[in-house]
Amino acid sequence: MKIPTFLLTLALGTSAAFPQAATQVARNESLKQELRLSVERGLDFLRTKQNPTTGQWGEAEPVALTGLGIISFMLDPNRKPGDPVPAEVEKATKFLISNAKPDGGIYVKARGNYNTALALTALLLNNKPENEEVMLKARRYLVGNQIDTDEKGKQDNPLDGGIGYGDDKGMHADLSNMTFALEALYYSQSLLADKGDAAKNEPQLNVSAAIDFIQRCQNRPESNKSAWVSKAPDDAGGFIYNPVETRGAKVPNPDGSISLRSYGSISYAGLLSFIYAGVDKDDPRVKAVIEWLQNHYNPDENPGLGAAGLYYYYQTMSKALSIAKIDFIKTKDGKLIDWRKDITQKLLGLQKGDGSWSNTEGRWMESDPVLTTSYILMALGRIHQTL
Repeated sequence: MKIPTFLLTLALGTSAAFPQAATQVARNESLKQELRLSVERGLDFLRTKQNPTTGQWGEAEPVALTGLGIISFMLDPNRKPGDPVPAEVEKATKFLISNAKPDGGIYVKARGNYNTALALTALLLNNKPENEEVMLKARRYLVGNQIDTDEKGKQDNPLDGGIGYGDDKGMHADLSNMTFALEALYYSQSLLADKGDAAKNEPQLNVSAAIDFIQRCQNRPESNKSAWVSKAPDDAGGFIYNPVETRGAKVPNPDGSISLRSYGSISYAGLLSFIYAGVDKDDPRVKAVIEWLQNHYNPDENPGLGAAGLYYYYQTMSKALSIAKIDFIKTKDGKLIDWRKDITQKLLGLQKGDGSWSNTEGRWMESDPVLTTSYILMALGRIHQTL
């Protein structure tokens, strides 16, 4: 069973239009050391919050939080090649496996897609042959929950092609859950690499429908004819939560219609979704979202939402920019920013005395320090490789 190289090595790529100079890399050595110490403190905090009996993290969404905890430990920049899997990860892995359902999902009671996607990504990091069938069934579960309402095989509903939380009978899809699912499906494709003809019988996501759903969330009138698409240049290329609703601002137009404003965290999710769905970096939709993200780069707040969802924003930003191989941000005023250095300094300054991170704005569970600490440890783990 082939293990995804990216998940184990963090080889996210370093090529960019503005290559780093050797002197800059040397200057960052001190910051990298600070980052590693910060991660060590953060992981120590997570250790104190793991249930010693079950191995889980969290109570409200234990499968998802446990998945995030595993990822945090496995992306630890202090780990060396050949190091044994941490005991915390082994115990947490058993918890995930214990929650695998007959339908293939990995969840406790609800939000099957959300929990399964994070669990599958985590299990791929601690890839064990004895868990292969659980992972394959989880993959099939996610594929099977892609929405296709109304006439089957036809994109006749705004939600078609998308994936939601998984407990809403096909009546909800959103770009955040879509991104988690696409990530899990992208990397779990490696499970089929040695299956030969058997791999042909494995269900696959309708990628074309998925891309249609993603672009229906983008504020880009050239590729999205939805009535809500903003005509304001400041929104061009960014994303909203899903094709029928937003978590950001709504703006009335002179003709009485309503435009939905683009915002930061979900725009990074949109970029990631395009990447995982195989859309080329030179595609105008990808170029448009990258331009919006550069024009709205902000290390202090989630653009369009302020403090709400800020730690999800940091995690999604670090992942998207790393995978997209963007080393420098070019702002609207022409300034070049080494975003890795900028964001690292910001995150280190936000860490609390006990090693945790938490948001004073509690929307989307971000007052839970297990969730937010995991988000930031994941961000720092990815940043470290190419800082």
